[in-house]
Order: sequence, then structure tokens, then C-alpha cells
Amino acid sequence: MTDATRNAAFDLLTAVFERARPLEEALDALGPMEARDRAAGHRLAAAVLRRAGTLDAVLEPFLKKAPPAPVRSILRLGAAGLLLLDTPAHAAVATAVGLARARGLAPFAGLVNAVLRRVAEAGPAALEGLDSPRLDTPSWLWTAWGRDARAIAEAHQHEAPLDLTLAPGAAAPPGGTELPTGSWRYPPGTRVAELAGFAEGAFWVQDAAAALPARLLDARPGEAVADLCAAPGGKTAQLAAAGARVVAVERDAGRLVRLRENLARLRLEAETVCADAAAWQPPAPLDAVLLDAPCSATGTIRRHPDVAHLKRPRDVDLLAAGQDRLLDAACAMLRPGGRLVYAVCSLQPQEGAERVRAALQRLPLRSDPFTPAELAGVTAARTGEGWLRTTPALWPELGGMDGFFAARLHRT
Repeated sequence: MTDATRNAAFDLLTAVFERARPLEEALDALGPMEARDRAAGHRLAAAVLRRAGTLDAVLEPFLKKAPPAPVRSILRLGAAGLLLLDTPAHAAVATAVGLARARGLAPFAGLVNAVLRRVAEAGPAALEGLDSPRLDTPSWLWTAWGRDARAIAEAHQHEAPLDLTLAPGAAAPPGGTELPTGSWRYPPGTRVAELAGFAEGAFWVQDAAAALPARLLDARPGEAVADLCAAPGGKTAQLAAAGARVVAVERDAGRLVRLRENLARLRLEAETVCADAAAWQPPAPLDAVLLDAPCSATGTIRRHPDVAHLKRPRDVDLLAAGQDRLLDAACAMLRPGGRLVYAVCSLQPQEGAERVRAALQRLPLRSDPFTPAELAGVTAARTGEGWLRTTPALWPELGGMDGFFAARLHRT
């Protein structure tokens, strides 16, 4: 006995753990299947990725030696069903055994059956006494997050809700809650394409924290603005909706296609350029630049739990060097007095405040702190230097938000 959901989840976990492929990339590579099975497989795989350390701690007492990676994935899927997703015990065990047989792992079917039956017998008590936030967080990230580590890790235990940015004048779909910053929030698992107004371009998906940098750039009608590293286009849409003359620069041709498709659905206009933002130059100096730089994406772990398993400290160092190059290029694009908002969806200090401090030392830029009024709804995210630092631990009563850093700079 097996099913499409667990087959899909197994393929996704194999891609992440054994091939180091991002979860979303692996999801796109799945073969033809029903949309609901695909979505359910994704949610199940994400649950395992989110709680892998805890699941391994539960399984360990029942294993005499470490199983092969594919068998461990099957055991994790079964344990997640039993302990995290309220799957009936007989179904969780039977589908795991069936999955082992279907994937050429029949010699391990007995082991899967025996171990998961023991987990089922232990029930929720198997989780008692475990420090799940610590178990589910790689040590290098826990150390880097300092005193905020536990609160961030606790926020990562939960599936993220769906946040929307509304087009000007559009009504929010039923079932949502307006957040203090103006975004609209819907329960985890909400299927965006089924919400009223999707086809008409009434909104786009964008975490509440991700919506802040473009708002803080405060693009004005008629201004010449560049959105660098722009795909998938949420920030481009914000800038275009504000009336700015926007150039969206993206070096990945495939992602640029998606950006154009999103703009078409939203009925918004922007010039699009396929180019490396570190080398591209506008035909004339710009009034403003939004640089949401490529980063480790550790601020999005609650939405993309594979990040915690794929990223390493060396990645942060390499990305920081690229962020410096992009900051240099962005500064060169601006007219005197022009403004730049630098942002990253990272929780790592090396990619946020440290990059801005270094830029202020070498470039003709000055800091323009965000005022408390500009950060209404997230005033706790204002740093001592007047920059923005959100973490998943903010808004715990509302379901949290992604981790973002942003700073506003002016060319002198």
C-alpha cells in the first residue's frame, strides 16, 4: 500500500538530501500528477525537512545502525505522519512499508514496519523531553543567530501562512486577515490560484516582510527606478503599481519569463532586461534602485525548510562578495541624491548590516534611517542604526514573518 502523496514526498526528500537540489526545483521536476497530490507531497516533504532533527531523535532508539539514506527518508515520512500530521497508525505504517517495496527497498520493509510500529506505540510521548528547536537547527545557524536563535527556531517549527499584496483598489479575497503593515494573511496550505481575484490580477503572493523593502523605497509616480535581481517580480509589481517607470533586471532567463507572466496577470507594466545586475548600466542615472540581493535565504526557512539542509557557512562568504559587487553597481546607477534600498532575505549579519557598513566606507553613500512612522506595525524591527531587521519570531500572535534586512542609502 502506497499513495501518490508519499511517492512525491519521497522523491522530493531524495532530491534534497541525496542530490542537494532545492525543494522548489525538485517540485518542478516531478512528473505529471494531480495538482492536489503534488501540493500534499510538497507539504509532507516540507514537514519532514522542518523537523528532521526531531524525527531522527525519535527513530534513533529503535535503530541498531544507521539505515541507508532512502530508508531513512521513508522512516522520517512515516514518523512525521504518526507524530506531526495525525495520520492513523495503520495507514502511516502500511504506506511506509508499501513505499519501501515500491522503491526497490523490499529487504528493508520489515525494518520499516518494526520501527514505525514502535514509534506508533510510543505515540506523542516519543517527543517529550526533546529540545526540538535545537535539534531541528544546524549548529552554525544557531550560533550565528545569537540570543534570538531559540525564538527563531521555535517559529520555524510551524508551517508559514500565505501572505498577499493587493493591487491598488483591489478587494482582499474572503477568509483573510489584514496585517499591521497592509499585507493580507491566509491559513497555511491555502491554494492561491483558487482565491477569488487571482485570474483577474487582484493580488500577488508576497510575505509581509518581503513587501517592506519596496514600500520603504517609496517610489513616486514618474520616477526612474530599477529593481535589480527582480524575479519573481513581487517587488517590481509594487514599484509599477506606485506609478514609477520601472526596469526589472534579472540574469536568469527562465525566471525572467516567470516575472513577465506575473506582470501580465497583474496587468502592470515594466521594462524587463535579462542581464547581470552587477554589469548592467541604465541609459541615464536613476532616481532610485531596489536591490534585493541574492543571499543565503536563511530568513525564509519557515517557507523553504530545505535551506537549513542545503546552505553552509562558506556559502555566506561567497554570497557576501557578490552582494558587495551589486552594491557597487547599484550606487553607480544613481543620480546624485538618488536613493537605494538594499535588502536580503537572510538572517546572517554578514549579508545584512555588515555589507551596508562596508558600503558606507567605500562608496559615495550616506545612510537614511527609516523613521518609526515608516515602520509602523513593525517598530520592533528597527535597529539602532535605523535599519530594518525582521525575524520569524516577530508577530508570534499573528503567525510570524520572514527574516529580512533592509537599509536605505542616498548617493552623495
